[in-house]
Amino acid sequence: MIVGYYLTLVVLLIACKSGQAKVFQKCPLARQLDNHQISRTLISNWICLANAESGGETSKKVSLDNLTTSYGIFQINSKEWCRVGRKGGKCNKNCEAFLTDDISDDIECAKLIHKDQGFSYWKGWVSKCKQKPLPDISSCWN
Repeated sequence: MIVGYYLTLVVLLIACKSGQAKVFQKCPLARQLDNHQISRTLISNWICLANAESGGETSKKVSLDNLTTSYGIFQINSKEWCRVGRKGGKCNKNCEAFLTDDISDDIECAKLIHKDQGFSYWKGWVSKCKQKPLPDISSCWN
C-alpha cells in the first residue's frame, strides 16, 4: 500500500513538472529578441505577436482543422516550417523543439517566416497587433 502511495506521488510530481511552461514577460522577451538580432524598431511587434499567438507561453501546442499543428511561443506550423518527430520543413527543425523554454530556435525559425511572409503570416498578429497600439518596451533597456 505504501509503495502504491509513493508511486502515485511520483507520477503526479512528474505530471506537474512536465506541465509547467515558461511564460515570457515583455522585457525578458525583448532582451531575447534583441540578442537574436531582431531590430529594436520591430521588437514591439514581435512581443505583440508572441502574446497574440501563445500568451508568451513556450509550450503551447495547438492542433488545427487542416490536420496540422502549431508549436511554441510563435505558433510555428508543422505544414510548412517543421516536421513532427524529425527535422524538416523550411526551418529544418523538429516541431517539438519549439516547445522548450529555450526559444533560440523558435526565434530563428520565426525570423525565416517573417522574411518570407511578414507578420501577416500570423493571424493573431493581424487581429491583435496590426495598426493597433503595441507594447511599450522603452523601460526594457535600462
